[in-house]
Amino acid sequence: MKKVIDKSVNLDLVGHNGNAFAIMGVFQRQARKEGWTQEEIDMVLEEAKSGDYNHLLATIMNHCEPEEL
Repeated sequence: MKKVIDKSVNLDLVGHNGNAFAIMGVFQRQARKEGWTQEEIDMVLEEAKSGDYNHLLATIMNHCEPEEL
């Protein structure tokens, strides 16, 4: 799966609630913290919502790259 936009947020989804709305919410909050525009966030979320749960998860994960400590 390709990225909707060529950006990633510093986010590790492990340990977060697995509910689709919770996943989208945590992604959206982190993207805002990192200076993403609302248009960029909406592009990723719209693609994520265009399929089933697995598609949503894959799309969000494709735009997350947690930094190593």
